[in-house]
Amino acid sequence: MTTSLTVSSGQHSDAGKKPVNQDFHGLLVPTNHQLVTKGIAVAIADGISSSNVSQIASESAVAGFLSDYFSTPESWTVKQSADRVLRAINAWLYAQTRQSQYRYDRDRGFVCTLSVMVLRSATAHLFHIGDARIYRVHSGHLEQLTTDHQLWLSREDSCLTRAMGIGHQLDIDYQSLPIQPGDTFLLTTDGVHGYLDERTMASIVRDHPDDLNAAAHHLTASALARGSPDNLTAQIVRVDAVPVERENSELFQQLSGLPFAPELQPGQSLDGYRILRQIHASSRSHVYLAVDEDTKTQVVLKMPSLEQRHDPVYLEQFFTEQWIARRIDSPHVVHPFATDRQPAFLYLATEFVEGCTLRQWMLDNPAPELETVRNLVEQIGKGLRAFHRLEMVHQDLKPENVLVDAHGTVTLIDFGATRVAGLEESTAQTQGPRGAALYSAPETFLGEPASWLADQFSLGVITYQLLTGRLPFGAEVPKIHNRKQLHALNYQPARRFVENLPGWIDDAIEKAVNPQPHRRYPALSEYLYNLRHPTADWHKRHRPPLLERNPVAFWQGVSGLLLLALLAALALD
Repeated sequence: MTTSLTVSSGQHSDAGKKPVNQDFHGLLVPTNHQLVTKGIAVAIADGISSSNVSQIASESAVAGFLSDYFSTPESWTVKQSADRVLRAINAWLYAQTRQSQYRYDRDRGFVCTLSVMVLRSATAHLFHIGDARIYRVHSGHLEQLTTDHQLWLSREDSCLTRAMGIGHQLDIDYQSLPIQPGDTFLLTTDGVHGYLDERTMASIVRDHPDDLNAAAHHLTASALARGSPDNLTAQIVRVDAVPVERENSELFQQLSGLPFAPELQPGQSLDGYRILRQIHASSRSHVYLAVDEDTKTQVVLKMPSLEQRHDPVYLEQFFTEQWIARRIDSPHVVHPFATDRQPAFLYLATEFVEGCTLRQWMLDNPAPELETVRNLVEQIGKGLRAFHRLEMVHQDLKPENVLVDAHGTVTLIDFGATRVAGLEESTAQTQGPRGAALYSAPETFLGEPASWLADQFSLGVITYQLLTGRLPFGAEVPKIHNRKQLHALNYQPARRFVENLPGWIDDAIEKAVNPQPHRRYPALSEYLYNLRHPTADWHKRHRPPLLERNPVAFWQGVSGLLLLALLAALALD
């Protein structure tokens, strides 16, 4: 049974009757782990005939995408990665035109169409700008998957309504569809599909099942024979195999051959680590403090318990922790400990942070200063933002997963519940709360996927608890089963429990823990900023009554009103 995505391909491009071929195409099949994490990329571009530099745009667009897409973080989704790369390429092409002699004539600048297909796991992701086409080939016909961005001015003349490099903004068509073995895709420029009908193209592809290069060449030659005056390019990609569920996970493959480590005692050695003491033990994992015998560096070894040996979901989540740690570079996120030694057992090795958990810190500091709380929360926020930039959601932010050292420096640990958007595309991740119930966002109890806004909720709860020693909704959040219960959640103002707490800080926390995600802060940085600065309109919305602001003026006003009332009464008499 296959464990990887495999394809067959064929392509051909011809200048046709033109002196220069302004089409460009490419296909990249990684030979390493990126076949799993990034997939296979196919791209086709077509220059515009009014420009004599359009071939540069076509080549730059295709080559740039195939290079830069595979350089994006592996934790990103295909859509996020491709979108970022396409917009960067568009900006570069537009800048080239603006800096050239064609700055006032975009039709002669660095402009081209671009259609991209990324095959990852069992899904095809399509990105399209312009009038090149992507088809799916059926037995006797073609299914056009893209829409031409083309405006016909007459029966003979047309112009592009969208193209790469034509403006600083870029509108990209995107769709995804499932794939299975045998699926065949055809990418063409208008020099081909403008002169061959779909039935003819489908027939040519069907008649060359064993030589897709010959099929592509036959397509361009047929279009040229039928009078095509344009450049001609055809690409054919056939899916030969797709990975089955869980076999498509790079992580699971790496786990499958490693045995479980036995329970260890102080003084024992494992793979060059000497065990010093046990830090934690549960039915899910065992955690030890050890020393690397080569470098004399203290490390933490985390091993799944023997009870989990037959749970592939847990094992995959377990190894995801190290996969994540290797990709996050933040002083507030624990780092993996890397050696050249190959592991003989299944475990994770991370740096040892000497300190205590935030839970213990709160017990030792039941009434911290506001500035101390701000510093702790800001550091946690910086660690979370390192996750969010890589399209990851921690999902298990709680005091036990935050370490505080003797200098007050915060480090986030334990990524077993982390949701990785890029991995989620190729592995089934369970919905619902995966972290501690009292710190999980309410929407996760309704089965909604956790976004970074869920981490904001958890951070707001921790902020509230640091200040008050309590939870903003008590123990009510885990009891939610429907939206009516969600709307019934009642925030308890922190000012009830903390003397002299500024009202605007209470408002900031209340917004961060709003039961409805769309009512929270649109950026985590805004929450951290508002813990130090009130919003611009806060004082207007919370202006104290005149009696508090100016008692003299208040009583003068009351006296004036009483005098007017008395004079009015005398006048009536």
